[in-house]
Amino acid sequence: SSGINAEWPLRPGVNSNKILYADGKKPDHTVVIKYVPYVADSKRALDEYISEIFMNGMNTIVCHNTCEDSLLASPLILDLVILAELCERITVQLESEPESRRFNSILSILSYLLKAPLVPAGTPVVNALFKQRSCIENIIKACIGLQPGNHMLLEHKIGAPLQQDLKMTTKANLMKHATKNQHSNSQTHGHVKTPSQ
Repeated sequence: SSGINAEWPLRPGVNSNKILYADGKKPDHTVVIKYVPYVADSKRALDEYISEIFMNGMNTIVCHNTCEDSLLASPLILDLVILAELCERITVQLESEPESRRFNSILSILSYLLKAPLVPAGTPVVNALFKQRSCIENIIKACIGLQPGNHMLLEHKIGAPLQQDLKMTTKANLMKHATKNQHSNSQTHGHVKTPSQ
């Protein structure tokens, strides 16, 4: 099963590029996982990546890694618990709705810390690591009233800085109003208010 999970991140790249991978083609990709009792918690990983370069040349990258597997997993478990607990505190309320909403019980935001993303029915599956991390960052930014991350920096690429409008745009109306505290009618300046505030 671990070998199958390791192949999932390749699928979006293959499915989105019909020029390189047409008619069911896919990269030559093999994952082999073996358990050796003698090495116990010491994880050994050997990865080899071969790619084609200019004029049909070949480029090979080989990586070897040795570490304690449990020490890799422990911080991930802590982060999973902390992030799941944070999502339990966040609610979102639309202007037209009388009550606020909570995250779906299938927390796809946790995909960043797991091998195979699990999402609610009908939700796009995102395997790209940096997109998964950006999702977490932008949700946390929304909680404190900041705009989502944008790496264009267009104002620095056209020769003159643009006037930045700091007011909330229409796209941000989804999280415009902070949810009310059960013991107070006050609101925060951010998009979302957690029950602990």
